[in-house]
Amino acid sequence: MEQVLQAVQAIDKLPETSVTARSSLYSSAPVGYLEQPDFINAVIKIETSLEPLALLHALLVLEQENGRTREFQNAPRTLDLDILLYDDLRHHEHGLTVPHPQMHRRAFVLQPLLEIAPDCVIPGVGAASVAMRNCKDQQLERLIYAA
Repeated sequence: MEQVLQAVQAIDKLPETSVTARSSLYSSAPVGYLEQPDFINAVIKIETSLEPLALLHALLVLEQENGRTREFQNAPRTLDLDILLYDDLRHHEHGLTVPHPQMHRRAFVLQPLLEIAPDCVIPGVGAASVAMRNCKDQQLERLIYAA
C-alpha cells in the first residue's frame, strides 16, 4: 500500500503535473499469472501538460525506481502505473494505447475510477458505470478510503 501512496506523491511532483483526485485503495486477486500477492489498486486524476508518451515514460521511470522488472507478461510487480484515459483521446502506438484496452473489463480499474469520476465515459466503449455492471462477479475489497 505504501508504494501506491508514495507513487501518487511522486506523480504529483512530475513536471507540469498535479494530482487533482485520488480514489480509495482496493485489493483484488491477481490477473493472468496467479502465483503472486493480491494487487493494490487505485485511480488518480491528474492535470498535466505532458504529452501522453512523455507521461508514460515518466511513469515507467517511477516504476523502475520502485524496483519494477518485466520478466514475463503479468509477472509479479512492485508497482504498475497505467494511463487509463487522456481527456477524450483515442490513440495507439507501440507501448501506449489510450483508453487502456482492458480497463472496461476490470472491476479493479472501474470501481476506483467511478469513485472519482462517476459520470466517466470511456471513448469507444461508453459509460464506465455500464461497464462496471459487467464486472460485478469480480471481487474487490476497499482498504483505505480516499482522503
